[in-house]
Amino acid sequence: MSLNKLQKEVDDWMGQYIEGYWKPHEILARLMEETGELAREVNHNFGPKKKREGTKENDMGDEMADIIWSVVCLANSQKIDLDKHWKNVMDKLYSRDDKRWVKK
Repeated sequence: MSLNKLQKEVDDWMGQYIEGYWKPHEILARLMEETGELAREVNHNFGPKKKREGTKENDMGDEMADIIWSVVCLANSQKIDLDKHWKNVMDKLYSRDDKRWVKK
């Protein structure tokens, strides 16, 4: 899996515009907004708060993709190589948490 491909796709799209990436705190605000939209969907689908009749149905996958878009925008704006950092996280999980839960 390559996050670099995803980062390049986002960068190519953003590169079309003079404005470019937003400032980091603006991207973070957007990320929080998108995370809230996912939280609302999860609560409606699995929690006690059901949607009102006639309310538009949002797709949880679309909300997750919006979150990924925002994270990639933040990474790109700061020249962060997500492939490198993803490998670090997975290495940490395999070494630190390998025996933490019961395996199948």
